[in-house]
Amino acid sequence: MSDKPSVLFVCVHNAGRSQMAAGWLTHLAGDRIEVRSAGSAPAETINPVAVEAMREVGVDITGAHPKILTTEAVQASDVVITMGCGDACPIFPGKRYEDWKLDDPAGQGIEAVRPIRDEIRARIEKLITELVAG
Repeated sequence: MSDKPSVLFVCVHNAGRSQMAAGWLTHLAGDRIEVRSAGSAPAETINPVAVEAMREVGVDITGAHPKILTTEAVQASDVVITMGCGDACPIFPGKRYEDWKLDDPAGQGIEAVRPIRDEIRARIEKLITELVAG
């Protein structure tokens, strides 16, 4: 077991929002925070517009793949952040849960995805401050 905090990002398809959030957290926190992402109904591939939006700001998420949400992933995480996942996310006592209301980038063009990407970055910066300082 490590002493560093762990965060799990969950959205339905694990192809856009949760992948951008995981990419930001890995990029900004480095190895100070363990990062996971998953989806309740994962897509076949990551959203190419999300990949492009992140590439624009120097964050490479091309190696990411949508993963199925497991009970083990939730149990292994200190913080679980959902993004439109609803009741599909298992709840365990003692975990910190947040629900980030963010537009779904699925089917959106780059112009619509950039503000979602930037909103996620702002939330990630705040999260890092709370987890690393706290």
